[in-house]
Amino acid sequence: MASSLTTASAGTPGSEKTFFGHPRGLATLFMTEMWERFSYYGMRALLVLYLVSGGADAATGSQGGGLAMTAATATAIYSVYVSMVYLMAMPGGWFGDRVWGARKTVAIAGFVIMAGHASLAIPGQAAFFAGLALVAAGSGLLKANISTMVGHLYDGPDDPRRDGGFTLFYIGINLGAFVAPFVVGTVGEKVNWHLGFALAAVGMGLGLLQFLLGTKNLSPKSNVVPNPLSAAERKSVLVKVCLVVAAAAVFYGVVVALGMYTLNWALVPITLAGLIIPIAVLVRIKRDKDLDKTEQSKMSGYIWFFVAAAVFWMIYDQGGSTLSLFADSKTADTVFGLGFPATWYQSLNPLFVMALAPVFAWLWLWLSRKNQEPNTIVKFAMGLVLVGASFFVFIVPMNMAGDGTKVSPMWLVSIYMIQTIGELCLSPVGLSVTTKMAPQKYASQMMGVWFLAVTAGDCTTGLLSLAGVDLNGTGIIAMEASLAVLAGFAIYMYRKKVQGLMGSVH
Repeated sequence: MASSLTTASAGTPGSEKTFFGHPRGLATLFMTEMWERFSYYGMRALLVLYLVSGGADAATGSQGGGLAMTAATATAIYSVYVSMVYLMAMPGGWFGDRVWGARKTVAIAGFVIMAGHASLAIPGQAAFFAGLALVAAGSGLLKANISTMVGHLYDGPDDPRRDGGFTLFYIGINLGAFVAPFVVGTVGEKVNWHLGFALAAVGMGLGLLQFLLGTKNLSPKSNVVPNPLSAAERKSVLVKVCLVVAAAAVFYGVVVALGMYTLNWALVPITLAGLIIPIAVLVRIKRDKDLDKTEQSKMSGYIWFFVAAAVFWMIYDQGGSTLSLFADSKTADTVFGLGFPATWYQSLNPLFVMALAPVFAWLWLWLSRKNQEPNTIVKFAMGLVLVGASFFVFIVPMNMAGDGTKVSPMWLVSIYMIQTIGELCLSPVGLSVTTKMAPQKYASQMMGVWFLAVTAGDCTTGLLSLAGVDLNGTGIIAMEASLAVLAGFAIYMYRKKVQGLMGSVH
């Protein structure tokens, strides 16, 4: 189609404005998600580098002005933050379903995220951690509901435009993620950290503004609260929340009064919760007596995929911490004579996704026509082996940089590309298999369960950092790589057993 917005002749069927042939509301959601991802990935590109940055370095011209934390603490904070974004997707979905409705929840989420980035733009640890909490909470609220609103634009699951609409929406995600490090990352790293965070707030503000202006194009369904809380349920929830907040306030008040408080008093409980909650959710669903034998079997099979995904994300999400720190300190900052700041590496993954996703879509279709397409289990195994292989490759430049040598940026480019290929084997397939294997009773909740695999993986990374494990050392990198490859081979070797548990799902 020549232009993004088209209008048919008045009075003819389909005379309303469209967005590449899709409902006009898709443009609103596309832009909202693009700006939200712009703010999120822009801030994420700066996060670890800001945490480890100390005073200004006259020799290198670095600006300093960060929080001067150790690499281990920075990695732990980053891992906990990313895990909380995905953990908050579950309560985010609950708010959309039972309290505010999807549209109102997304609007509130936009304000919360913008406030979080604005808080990060204020110097000082208190403002920094408050901002991080707000961005995590807001991202969870938005992530769980905006995809639901995309689905509302179409006439049910059988609408032929539906898959194409989600594909366009996915492009918006990666477009925002690709541009952000060049804008937010460059300004934050080279000019002023807090100005970079402020730009992320501006990005979210633009996304929120166009969302509010474009709500008239959204489906009326997005304003509906599908399963509103009764007065008794609302009171019960408020009482429980107040009790938890009061208990936490008393506990930490005592810790502070005794002079015992350190950052670990906050990070360790959150990290443990990020590991315990996913396990508790899976156990609760698995033990539900309402599930029939077939659903129980599918849940047993799904646990294999969940654990595999947690191992995958444990390594993959270190692209913003371990790999970012290596890029900053041990990688040459020029490519073909041109400056290449460390934050720019965060643009590689969305770039490779946009370039390779159509290729993989074509490849799976071509193999399917030849009756040779790998099944879900094999694709998962491929994803795990590839992400493990990327860390085996990482060991080479780590050893080269051991004597202070700055390695070629192409090493990191190669690592990010291998990880992206692994992601394209595992992530879309994981989303699909989650919907196919979900018990009917938990159909709407299972997508949140899938996101909990990210939480579990990142919390494992965070816990290792808090336990004093050096995630920037070759030994732990080799161990993680071996774990992923072994997990890939294990799921492949037991593929017939897993397939048996999956029943009719292929």
